[in-house]
Amino acid sequence: MAQPKSIAVLGVGKLGEALVSGLLKQGRLHAKDIRGADPHPETSVRVKQSLGIEVLASNTSALKGADLVILAVKPQNMDQVLREIAPALDPHQVVVSVATGATTSFIQARLGEAQPVVRAMPNTPALINEGMTGLCAGLYAKPKHIAMAESVFACVGRTVQVDEGLMDAVTALSASGPAFLYVVIESLAEAGVKLGIPRHVSTLLAAQTMLGAARMTLETGAHPALLKDMVTTPAGCTVDGLMELEEGKLRVTLIKAVVKAAERARCLVPPSAGGD
Repeated sequence: MAQPKSIAVLGVGKLGEALVSGLLKQGRLHAKDIRGADPHPETSVRVKQSLGIEVLASNTSALKGADLVILAVKPQNMDQVLREIAPALDPHQVVVSVATGATTSFIQARLGEAQPVVRAMPNTPALINEGMTGLCAGLYAKPKHIAMAESVFACVGRTVQVDEGLMDAVTALSASGPAFLYVVIESLAEAGVKLGIPRHVSTLLAAQTMLGAARMTLETGAHPALLKDMVTTPAGCTVDGLMELEEGKLRVTLIKAVVKAAERARCLVPPSAGGD
């Protein structure tokens, strides 16, 4: 897998910091090979102290000489940042955006032709190296460019490549998904409390149960419906619980939540900032 020798992270908030931390923990790069940029002095100081990388106030200064430039800025700031860095970019630098809703054509239009652009959508479990990142290539991104981006996000979890038309769906499913699952964990824990289990024990039971179910799905490769049937014995207690879930429309509610989140993801980059 292609590996960048140097990286610039423009925006070292929680996600940018998580990516840098993952790279350092994996030993893929050293602190001297990574440069950050952030306009907030308190963030810069914290990241310098925790990770030991250089953090500058200027985006254009930070990206000089980097093989790969990660744009970890808010969607509403993308237009301004792209126009700012465009004159300073080298045509060989790979630009990776993690901004929700910003298409590769939106980015390409502001950076000029031939700039390799990769769009990425990680999620917050990247903070503990259990992230899930969707990746897609821009018009001028070659396999070696997306492989370089993939090598970075693989340090903080799993990756998958998709067509760009699916990126808003990926955003809704895996980037927004943890919030939906936290509601499920919270609800299961509340049920345990109602039945008399101490809250901290109930939360542990709920969270570890979800973790175990997720790992069973990933490691066995079995369809979730088959794994569900393995738990559901005839005339047992699980089937009664499942009937309550169906009556409460949990399944359709979760589907609708993901669809609604995907619709919102398409609107996060302000039209006034320039359409594609």
